[in-house]
Amino acid sequence: MLIRSIETVPVAVPLTKPFKTALRTVHTAYAVYVKITCDDGRVGWGEAPPTHVITGDSMGSITYAIEEVIAPQLIGLNIRQREVIFHVLKRSIVRNTSAKAAVDMAIYDLLGQLAGMPLVQLLGGCRQTIETDFTVSVNSAAEMADDAERCVADGFNVLKVKVGIGDISEDTMRIQAIRERVGNAPKIRLDANQGWQAKEAVRAIRLMEDAGLDIELIEQPVRADDIEGLKYVTDNTLTPIMADESVFSAKDALRVLQLRAADLLNIKLMKSGGIHEALSINALAQSYGVECMVGSMIETKLGITAAAHFAASQPNITRFDFDAPLMLAKDIVAGGIVYEGRMIHLPEASGLGIDSAGMELIGKDGGGGEHVVLCGPGSDSVDVTRIC
Repeated sequence: MLIRSIETVPVAVPLTKPFKTALRTVHTAYAVYVKITCDDGRVGWGEAPPTHVITGDSMGSITYAIEEVIAPQLIGLNIRQREVIFHVLKRSIVRNTSAKAAVDMAIYDLLGQLAGMPLVQLLGGCRQTIETDFTVSVNSAAEMADDAERCVADGFNVLKVKVGIGDISEDTMRIQAIRERVGNAPKIRLDANQGWQAKEAVRAIRLMEDAGLDIELIEQPVRADDIEGLKYVTDNTLTPIMADESVFSAKDALRVLQLRAADLLNIKLMKSGGIHEALSINALAQSYGVECMVGSMIETKLGITAAAHFAASQPNITRFDFDAPLMLAKDIVAGGIVYEGRMIHLPEASGLGIDSAGMELIGKDGGGGEHVVLCGPGSDSVDVTRIC
């Protein structure tokens, strides 16, 4: 089962509402889809969204890394020799974790198909259904309270609230407004996206603790490279602290775990370079008695499907942040996970469960830019101009 070709496909889907964090505002979900075809006709799929402010990747860099650097080193290799493939992939190029993640997903998709079972079962098979939170992005306190109320009305039990813009009194007012609107039943977890300094974070968290706002956890309160600051916040607050941007690799995770710099880890495939490294990060965390969450960037259902297969397979992964596809104006992916409100059901088809027959790539626009049309059963076609 040899790799015959590796192709990239640019896609873009508008969000229903701008998504705002301390790092950026997103209006459209851009991504590079990867299609790996083997000599027996099997096809594997992956996705890489460009997240400049976190991974440093762009549409152009992802496409170049896959087409010009990674693909030439993988074409001709045997899928059955998976450790060889993952070794070559990891060493093919420095960083470029999103590009590596998309290829890694497609390889795992093919491995599941080869084994004749869903990837979640191949990786461990812990669960078949998981529950996602829903994210409330940064806005005025009143608008965030409105958004939170809608989420709860839609059946979501866990709200992930973005903070870290403005001073800490504004963040406290935002959370107070949400609590007043939705009550004490929904869990609230905060994500500062590196928006605070260490002492400022401690002050903000203590204010919220004293106000009885009942915060489940605080995600990445300080800069990604400030591990000492992260530890300071963890040591000086009662609320559990989660490391996100501070952990890309197993090596990063080991440093955080050895220093006890965080209580929890957030694993994202776009940071780790895919499922292969993500498994190592989770195994390390489990050995230290530290639970993990699996999150995502602003991705379509393709990338989230791969992340969900990984997350659902491991008992040490206890939290799931997979709401990004619910923010998009259209679902352009054929097959994959199925949303039922806050619940996510893993597909029973082999691999990722993507319907390759429904993922048709069509056309050139004649104007020098490429475009694709992705057609899913029962869905409209989506025209996309390539952005590099």
